[in-house]
Amino acid sequence: MARPDKRSDIVGAALQIIAEQGFHGAPMAMIADKAGVAAGTIYCYFESKDILIKELYREIEGKMLEALREDYQTERPIRERFLHLGTRLLKYFVAHPLDFKYMEQFHNSPYGAALRRGRFAKESNVSHLPYPELFELGVAQQVIKDLPEVVLFALAFGPMITLTRDHILGFIELDDPLIEKTIAACWDGIKR
Repeated sequence: MARPDKRSDIVGAALQIIAEQGFHGAPMAMIADKAGVAAGTIYCYFESKDILIKELYREIEGKMLEALREDYQTERPIRERFLHLGTRLLKYFVAHPLDFKYMEQFHNSPYGAALRRGRFAKESNVSHLPYPELFELGVAQQVIKDLPEVVLFALAFGPMITLTRDHILGFIELDDPLIEKTIAACWDGIKR
């Protein structure tokens, strides 16, 4: 039986290589070499590269959602909930640049396109995500613009993604005051 820490080594190696070189630039042999395991060992944990890619996404999303939910209070007003979630998300990405780069790779690939299509079409479980419910409730209460969910996501997340990328590239330093101002500006983009 394989040791559990080998799985962590494989996941960590895959994250580093894919975040920096993309899915096609990350052959399983390279991931195995970086993880310090034989190439066949990866298949003890993941049936294929596709499964490794999807599982790594789920793990990062789980850590990210855990960070978002910390101190999140559903009884608070919509604006406060949005500010909390946006601030936590941006701080998470700043603190975890490899996770951000991986998520960018994933969301800009056929994997991410299929996932997003399913979520926007409500074909997959989105109940674990706080934003769809928040947007739906905000529109119903007439505090958020009555726009399609995909537009609200673009208005809310687009600036966060761009600024995180620019922070990682060294064009801007995202400190706490600037993060708070940025998230408030994102709110201004979707509020009625």
